[in-house]
Amino acid sequence: MFSKPSLERAWVLALGLATTGSLVAAGPCDIYASGGTPCVAAHSTTRALYNAYSGRLYQVKRDSDGKTTDISPLSAGGVANAAAQDSFCASTTCLITIIYDQSGRGNHLTQAPPGGFKGPEANGYDNLASAIGAPVTLNGKKAYGVFVSPGTGYRNNAASGTATGDAAEGMYAVLDGTHYNGACCFDYGNAETNSLDTGNGHMEAIYFGDCTSWGSGSGSGPWIMADLENGLFSGVNPRQNTGDPSVSYRFTTAAIKGRPNQWAIRGANAASASSMSTFYSGARPANGYNPMRKEGAIILGIGGDNSNGAQGTFYEGAMTSGYPSDATENAVQADIAAAKYVVTPLTSGPALTIGSSVSLRATTPGYTDRYLVHNSSNGIVTQAVSSSSSSSALKQQATWIVRSALNNNNNNNGNGNSGCVSFESKDQAGRYMRHYNFALQLAADDGTKQMREDATFCPLAPLNNGQQQGGSTHSIRAWNYPTRYLRHYANVAYVASNGGGVHPFDAAASFSEDVSWFVGAGFV
Repeated sequence: MFSKPSLERAWVLALGLATTGSLVAAGPCDIYASGGTPCVAAHSTTRALYNAYSGRLYQVKRDSDGKTTDISPLSAGGVANAAAQDSFCASTTCLITIIYDQSGRGNHLTQAPPGGFKGPEANGYDNLASAIGAPVTLNGKKAYGVFVSPGTGYRNNAASGTATGDAAEGMYAVLDGTHYNGACCFDYGNAETNSLDTGNGHMEAIYFGDCTSWGSGSGSGPWIMADLENGLFSGVNPRQNTGDPSVSYRFTTAAIKGRPNQWAIRGANAASASSMSTFYSGARPANGYNPMRKEGAIILGIGGDNSNGAQGTFYEGAMTSGYPSDATENAVQADIAAAKYVVTPLTSGPALTIGSSVSLRATTPGYTDRYLVHNSSNGIVTQAVSSSSSSSALKQQATWIVRSALNNNNNNNGNGNSGCVSFESKDQAGRYMRHYNFALQLAADDGTKQMREDATFCPLAPLNNGQQQGGSTHSIRAWNYPTRYLRHYANVAYVASNGGGVHPFDAAASFSEDVSWFVGAGFV
């Protein structure tokens, strides 16, 4: 039971108020411990989750030479050293290979292996996340979250100390409430140890998204729900709990907890000091969910059987031994709010001017006379274009109008964009450059979330170090697949990864040159 003195101590810790003794500000896992429900797993790429923790937060691997480095907090209990990552990954691309467990139990998250659903890599494993997909600041200091695109996933099938069977547990996660989809399943929490669906009640994980295949909350979503295996539950009713609201805070705190024949869903605005709201608290669902049969593996970004079609962004989270009290969770929420998560630009290098007319020229030696053009089949290719001798029609096909990103959220905020853009065809108004099955094509804006995400691109400093004369050179990545950059390969345009994919256009050779584009004035 969470006593009044320990509750008061947890709030003091969470709010960072001074006392005369050795009491100092604490992180979420210090607060859970004060409440008698210690963390058995603690994961974050943005900060330490214990006040005294100064160890490894995560590992990145750079694609230029395959070397890795660990990123730790700037100081004990502090924000991640993003500058160390930026220095290590300069002029190349990096992936997050390990998310370390801060609890001391060694429950690290690594690349998810194939399960009931195979991953997209050649060996069946899931993809790893880009190291730069989700930049933020905490109390003004830069850090990076984990941007999960479809096909990306992390897992630990041999976790220590996590709940099994019907044992009590709790968990929370800080997520991007604007980054989600309706696919299965963007989860964080307890899952099967063999990456297979072993039946009802074998999971207990936070789910976030707007999937309606099993259950839903009120409105159109997204919702915080629980993945209990063979069902996403918003309450005891397998179909709908109208008390579970649609939640779209840019930074969202989500929490699930369970014990014999009782469980709860709670949530809050992670950027607000308000307490968490309870969206459901009551009995377990029938038909195999009471008692539970949890197995104790840990997943991030995928379902228990490796269902990997979902997307979302994870900043921090933890799992506990025991059922946390609401008061403990409210103190954790206060600590999260005190961390002051704030958005920061997704772009780097010179900004592209909205409304300007531009051309995109290849910088790869031997191809510098070729520009991105759309053809009569709505494909996007590279073709030699001359301002003096090419036809008017071809010059129009090679000219693009820079527009504000069709995906207005841009993983930045709900009211504007962060420098990411969309490219509208000069000669076919209302039709935009987008990727589809990783190939670029020209498509009309049909107003769908998928189209608008696929047509949003983020200009970055060029990976070839901008070795061009005059003008502006950029590498341009896909917003919703931040490991993938606009690339020409065999004169066709794709969004490609740096040697990490199964497609020929993902080849590492000449990648930095092929994804660096000279952005000049449009031809017309």
